Amino acid sequence: MALKLGSLPPPHLSSSSTKPRNASFFGRSLVPPLADVSCSSASLGKSYARLSVTCTAQTVSTSISQGTPVRPTSILVVGATGTLGRQVVRRALDEGYDVRCLVRPRPAPADFLRDWGASVVNADLGKPETIPATLVGVHTIIDCATGRPEEPIRKVDWEGKVALIQCAKAMGIQKFVFYSIHNCDNHPEVPLMEIKYCTEKFLQDSGLNYHIIRLCGFMQGLIGQYAVPILEEKSVWGTDAPTRIAYMDTQDIARLTFLAIRNEKANKKIMTFAGPRAWTTQEVITLCERLAGQDANVTTVPVSVLRFTRQLTRLFQWTNDVADRLAFTEVLSSDTVFSVPMAETYGLLGVDQKDIVTLEKYLQDYFTNILKKLKDLKAQSKQTDIFI
Repeated sequence: MALKLGSLPPPHLSSSSTKPRNASFFGRSLVPPLADVSCSSASLGKSYARLSVTCTAQTVSTSISQGTPVRPTSILVVGATGTLGRQVVRRALDEGYDVRCLVRPRPAPADFLRDWGASVVNADLGKPETIPATLVGVHTIIDCATGRPEEPIRKVDWEGKVALIQCAKAMGIQKFVFYSIHNCDNHPEVPLMEIKYCTEKFLQDSGLNYHIIRLCGFMQGLIGQYAVPILEEKSVWGTDAPTRIAYMDTQDIARLTFLAIRNEKANKKIMTFAGPRAWTTQEVITLCERLAGQDANVTTVPVSVLRFTRQLTRLFQWTNDVADRLAFTEVLSSDTVFSVPMAETYGLLGVDQKDIVTLEKYLQDYFTNILKKLKDLKAQSKQTDIFI
């Protein structure tokens, strides 16, 4: 028996719209799940066609009609190969969960997930018909997925997420964890942040039990962006923006996530996870220079240049996706602080702030380990030269 899910239009975006932000068509008004849903932002300057999503898995009706019991420890991690996803998988396995990982079909299989003890299923959020079969026997979905840089933002982060939530509702999933972006409700001019906020609203209106976790930034992302280029004496790209970000270790994010999942008081809440301190780009670079023991070759790109580039790329249809990603320059130029006080969240989850890794500690451990390895390699090289 096939289950027809509701017609799904992705964000309807019109550059000519003059309707106010809270209008029923323009605003983030979302109708009940398994029906039409629309999310829009006139500032994005384009219009998307409607998309019909059909769920054809034979197991759907059986699961719903019989109320197949599932274990609370059965979880599905979507986006399990990503920076955050793999830490969520590791933490779940360490805590005794039965972990299933949804990954896209790929030439290089995600064997490391199987080696850790997780099971792997292939599906693609861009192909909704592949989703339902992966949800059979699952109690909780943890959604860590995001679109690839070369993909249109809406494909995975809007169309795919709405399809996943619709399928979760149809399959009777007990809990849904969605990772969003801090301050996404305050920046409708940034497509990804607007889509994250719309997805939050759709999940809230779906009837599912949920946890929405807004994140500020990952410490892991700073390694490739700043630490490695400094060690390799390559250019480090930065901006003159005053924006401050409270980066958090993805291992801490994963740990706090499972504390929230097991805490009934955290059900149907929006929480923001932020690191102990907010940092500007220049402060991060200075910290890396000190720990590396060498100066960085910094190339500073003024925010005004990025903003001009965004306006230029919006002129051409084939560069629209580039313009969407450059929209973050609007956030950079707004003097935003991506951080929140965490005392209430720590109290709710029973966490001691001293157990949260600071950026200084994280980068110090990285540089200590990598410099030791480089020293050992240099010593081995000298020994080989002498032997020859």
